[in-house]
Order: sequence, then structure tokens, then C-alpha cells
Amino acid sequence: MSDSNIAVFFGGCSTEYEVSLQSACSVIQNINPEKYNLILIGIERNTGKWFWYQGGIEDIARDLWQTKGNLRPVFPSLDRSVHGICYVEGTEIKTIPLCAALPILHGKNGEDGTLQGLLELMGVPVIGCGLLSSALCMDKELAHQIVRMGGIKSARSVVIEDFEKMQEKGDIWEKAQEIGYPLFVKPVRSGSSFGITKVQGKEQLIPAIREAFRHDSTVLLEEMIEGFEVGCAVLGTKNLVIGEVDEIELSDGFFDYTEKYTLKTSSIHVPARITDEKSEEIKETALQIYRLLRCSGFARVDMFLTPGGEIYFNEVNTIPGFTSHSRYPNMLKEAGLSFKEVIERLLGGGE
Repeated sequence: MSDSNIAVFFGGCSTEYEVSLQSACSVIQNINPEKYNLILIGIERNTGKWFWYQGGIEDIARDLWQTKGNLRPVFPSLDRSVHGICYVEGTEIKTIPLCAALPILHGKNGEDGTLQGLLELMGVPVIGCGLLSSALCMDKELAHQIVRMGGIKSARSVVIEDFEKMQEKGDIWEKAQEIGYPLFVKPVRSGSSFGITKVQGKEQLIPAIREAFRHDSTVLLEEMIEGFEVGCAVLGTKNLVIGEVDEIELSDGFFDYTEKYTLKTSSIHVPARITDEKSEEIKETALQIYRLLRCSGFARVDMFLTPGGEIYFNEVNTIPGFTSHSRYPNMLKEAGLSFKEVIERLLGGGE
């Protein structure tokens, strides 16, 4: 069944390790085992070691996949005639050829182009966004610059690299004042809102910047856009399918990591509570952003809608949450595609 071997990657060296386990479990449960032979590759959280996991799917979701005798260490083969992975059996090195790989890894070391680049070197086709688009979308500043060049609005921002020097010269306060409070302090390359702080005034600025630098070597001061967040699920590479627009309703603060996965004080409405005309405009903008950033396979495009009806780009998630209650599959469900149909389109290589 080597011509149907598909590797599904889960786990990873990332702060979003737990989310990856939940997403991967949902995806695996919705793949037709009679059509595809899944090679489940778990990446250990601290060491980054790869293991071929051959146990129960439910143990992935409960983070018990490493506690039983269902693991075989594997490693990538850079021999492009193998286009797959290797493992040791006795004194022999054996190979498992792969026809494709589906990374279900969120955040750094998985969603940022690192794994995608390695898979390209291995000669293994990637299901989803490739190296370039994954890296671009993870870098908030570069993504915004490209989208702005495409004529789409995005928040004003300032990049901070040499923090101590800027603080010594007083440039930090000047730049923050130019943007205006409240503003957001963000790591340039980080997923799921880790390290992001909404700063109401000057006294909160320096602690917020230091927190952001814990997650990346480059930090962003970004204008806060009045309004609410809307999103679009995009599926495909050439012939694109787009889900219904969703809307995030917040009672306080912003859509941080806790809110994304608990919805304690927020609600998600799909379809969004907007006019059909505005919904179509948002969808067209999402498709334009998807193409500008060279996305393929699938991605979720997030934007802001202001009280005046203006659309601002926020970010693109190249591997969005994939549980049954996640935004991405629910937007496509509202457009008429079931979870299983979404996965089948991805694995079937539909354009």
C-alpha cells in the first residue's frame, strides 16, 4: 500500500502541542482507512524526536501516545528516491515511502515552513501550504507588507529588534505614541496569540514588550483596529472553495489563547451577523489574501470589520484548528461541506 501511504504529523516542539493532538485526532478519525494507509508520526515535545505511532487514536488526544509500547523511532530520508522515512530493525535500515504528508502541527516548528521545507527536501508532497507561504504567513510583519502592496488595508505597526537601544534612546515611547493607545504588542512569529498583550497605556508597554520577546527575537507594536474579527476558511489551490464568514463576539479583552479554546467570555457566530453584500466582499478579500501569500491546500484568513464597514487584514493560519468544533471546519460545514468531505478533498489532491 505504499502508493497510499500518507504521513500525518502531530505533536511538535511548540507551545501549541496540546492543540495539535486534538486537531490530529479529529483529522485521523475522519480519514477513510480503506482508501489511505496512514503513517502516524508523533513529534516529541521537548526533543523533537520522530516516532511512528501504531497505537489507538484516542491516546493521541489524551497525550498518552508516548506511554505505551506502540512507538518506533523514525527519521527522514534525504534520499529523494526513497521519498519517505527510515527506521532501524536489527542491523538493517528499512524505509517507508510516502505519497504525501499532512502536517497537523500548530505554531513554531511545524506551521512556520520548517517541516514543509524538510518534506520538500525529502521529495514528499505536502498537503497544505508549502515552505514559502507557511513562512510568510507566520511572519506577521512580512505578511502585512505583502497584503498592503496588494491594496488591502492592515493595521499600522512598528518593528522592534534592538529593544535595549530603542528604550535607551526613547524611541519606544515615541513609536507607541505615534500608533496610539490602546495598542497590541506581539511577537512577529508566534502562533495562537502567545506573547500578545493589549496595552492600554504607557505603564504597561515595557512589560508587554519583554513578554513578547520571550516568544520571538522580533516584536511588533500594532495599532488596534476598532470593530470585530471575521474569518474565512479557504480550501483548494486553483479552484478555491470558501466557507461562510464567521464572526467573533467579544465581551472583553481580545481573542487570546484562553478564549480561543474555552470561549469563556466570547462567542463565535457562523454565519456572521452582517449583510450578504458585506459577506461577499469579505470572501473576495480573503481569496485575494490567500493568493497574495501563495497559500495552497487550506488556510483560514482572519480580518477585522470596522464600524464603518472597512476590512482590515489580521493574519492567515496555514494550519488552523481542526477539531469538530474549530472555526475552519465549521465555516465549511455552513457552506455545505462535512468534515469528512473537507478531509477527502485535501487528501484527494483536489485543485
